[in-house]
Amino acid sequence: MSTENPAPASGEPSAPTVPAAPGASLAEVRVDEPDGRPARPRVRTDPRTWPGWAQALSLYAATRAFSAVVLVLVAQLQVENYWTGARPSYLQFTGLMWDASWYRGIAEDGYPAELPRGEDGLVQQNPWAFFPLFPMLVRGVMLVTRADWYVVAPLVALVLGCAAAVVVHRLVERGAPRAVAARPGLPLATVALLGLFPTAAVLQVAYTESLALLLVASALLLVVERRYAWASLVVLALGFTRAVALPMAAVVVVHALVRWWGARRGTDRLGARGVAGIGLLAVTAAVSGVAWPLICGWTTGEPDGYLQTQGAWRGVREITPFEPWGYVSRFWFGDWAPWVLVAGFALVVTTLVVPAAWRLGNELHAWSAAYLLYIVAAIEPGSSLARFLLLAFPLGAVTAGLVTRPTGARRAWFAFVVVLMGTLHVVWVYNMWRLTPPTGWPP
Repeated sequence: MSTENPAPASGEPSAPTVPAAPGASLAEVRVDEPDGRPARPRVRTDPRTWPGWAQALSLYAATRAFSAVVLVLVAQLQVENYWTGARPSYLQFTGLMWDASWYRGIAEDGYPAELPRGEDGLVQQNPWAFFPLFPMLVRGVMLVTRADWYVVAPLVALVLGCAAAVVVHRLVERGAPRAVAARPGLPLATVALLGLFPTAAVLQVAYTESLALLLVASALLLVVERRYAWASLVVLALGFTRAVALPMAAVVVVHALVRWWGARRGTDRLGARGVAGIGLLAVTAAVSGVAWPLICGWTTGEPDGYLQTQGAWRGVREITPFEPWGYVSRFWFGDWAPWVLVAGFALVVTTLVVPAAWRLGNELHAWSAAYLLYIVAAIEPGSSLARFLLLAFPLGAVTAGLVTRPTGARRAWFAFVVVLMGTLHVVWVYNMWRLTPPTGWPP
């Protein structure tokens, strides 16, 4: 069979196409000129023809530009405070406010050898509450570039977030095939809702969220692809970034059970190598979940030093799982507190059991459930709760996938969610990231 392009019916010679050379940009094609001159590259201007990673990166960059505009405008309303002067620059506003200054202190001075105590003998707020990987990574860039913390830290966070968006896109493609089949464009929709989430501005400030997001998404993707040794390294790094490694252990257990059941039914092959890899990953997740508290205890000489430090932020002597939801809800809602809690938990459970959630892959579904249960057990539900929900990013895929057809309804639903998220994004930055001294609710 001839491989030449047939001439058109008019008899005019056609313009044969030449495949792109190996390694050439996927955003370019080469087409010979009609007069036989050498082919010249033509850039694909339609974003729908770009590779998935480029689409995800471009869309995420657009959401970060939106956040940047919001942050710049709100910064013009910022009065002089503990960390910046009035009307700080974008980099000062994103690199010095709130916990960013704690991370800066860690990058520049490290951790204290002893826990500071007040006159009452209780441990005071101190750097041991914050994990070291992000500030140490920024410190390394500072040493190379000789730039200040407030310049480097937000830019490092921005780059890490861009990488995370690409991984999230790939994860939804590989880890939720049924959901993608039911809702075309779901990977990009998930990236869009992630970037517009009300608290997503922290993905470009000097906080650990962007690094934690990258590591969580990478670990889930590696588990989906059954690359357990690499996943173990990522989970180990996660244990020095945020206190969220333990929910990953639950994901590993679910993954192992699904593979075991598949092997029994003859739909999967689970050999000794797979068992060893899963075992290594499970142990790593468990160790990673307790490594930083153990290091804190060993360094300071106080085995429960990390818990005492967490108690300093809460103003309590002991950390008891689940208990804060009682006194915090009573503080905000009084006698209505039990009803508010029931309604809130019912909403969370509903989110995890709707059809769009079951269409997620096992790993994404398990992470969402385990992570939400973990933050209910481990945190005090304060003003930072909305920020913590960023790491439950598979729920963005659930939200986008609630309406699958007809096409018009699906697009209308997604547009509504985008507008709602964007509006709440502005509200959150204005009310939470901006500080009006002397006090404010931490974001």
